Amino acid sequence: MVFYTNKTAFSLKKSIDYIIVGQGIAGSILAFELLKQNKQIFIINNDDLSSSSKVAAGIWNPVVFKRLTKSWLADDLIPSLNTFYDETGKKLNCQFVKNISIAKLFSEEQEKTLWHKKAEQEMQHYLNAETSEMNHPVRAEFALVKQTGNLDTKLFLNESKKYFQLNDFYSNEKFDFNTLIIHSNFVEYKNYTAEKIIFCEGYQIRENPYFKWIPMKPAKGDILTIYCRELNLDVILNKGVFILPLGNNLFKVGATYNWDQLNDQPDEHAKAELTSKLKKIMPYEFEIVNHESGVRPAVIDRRPIIGSHPKHDSLLVFNGFGTKAVMLVPYFAKILTQHLTENLPLHEETSLSRFNKHFSE
Repeated sequence: MVFYTNKTAFSLKKSIDYIIVGQGIAGSILAFELLKQNKQIFIINNDDLSSSSKVAAGIWNPVVFKRLTKSWLADDLIPSLNTFYDETGKKLNCQFVKNISIAKLFSEEQEKTLWHKKAEQEMQHYLNAETSEMNHPVRAEFALVKQTGNLDTKLFLNESKKYFQLNDFYSNEKFDFNTLIIHSNFVEYKNYTAEKIIFCEGYQIRENPYFKWIPMKPAKGDILTIYCRELNLDVILNKGVFILPLGNNLFKVGATYNWDQLNDQPDEHAKAELTSKLKKIMPYEFEIVNHESGVRPAVIDRRPIIGSHPKHDSLLVFNGFGTKAVMLVPYFAKILTQHLTENLPLHEETSLSRFNKHFSE
């Protein structure tokens, strides 16, 4: 039997730059950004846990329909996501993004009037001023939102995981907080030492002993996949629910919001709600071929949470992207990477420090 001193045992650990916990949209995109800076990473993800990232429809939309205004930081987010998904698609040799317009159906004349006004002024980059008549599946006037699209989240996450596994950046395991050892300027976890550990756990951060004090407001969402032979769409419809064409007469329909029932089990009430709304705008018979649900990691002020633990600089959180993760994460992953590698400041509206008053030892 061979015995090691603490010093020898420590030296056998693999030294890397960052451990990332969670391989949803946030963890995956952050990993790619850090790799672009030649940083050594290791991802720990529990494949048995359900992820809202896998369920998400992956639609991005730079417009807030209720007020016909730009979505928060849209002018920065859209170029960033286009660059990231294009570069990563080439890297993985996979096409997981589709540029597809969102059709806004008008229910009254004043909606159309406001649309034209905005499309000719401050929203010209995002609103198409031309209106058209739709006869199928519903009869209505509509106009298109520009610079919208759809990420096949399941495909993106699966292909990313394959890449991480191929390069030995990935471990399928439940993170064991009892094994994490925190030092003043680095952490130890099992066979690794790292400068920092970054938690990208989604709504499960509520079980993280170091960050469970963050005031999260997660929301469960249900999404249906339907088969409809008569429905023929080349845009995303938005009218009470969204209808996203997938090809081969398949469509995603969503989504619901439930702040009380926080689990990943498909809900029959949500299914009935989506079915009812769908029937109001579509006269055709359809078959529900899949029903999925996930819990979105939202924060009480609807802004992401990014930054270091108030007491431990080597512990960071990158979370809280909610329903807009596909649009938000590429931009903020780059900001966090620049913060870590170049000491550039974080975006103050997303800084974890805004919630430090909730922290107690």
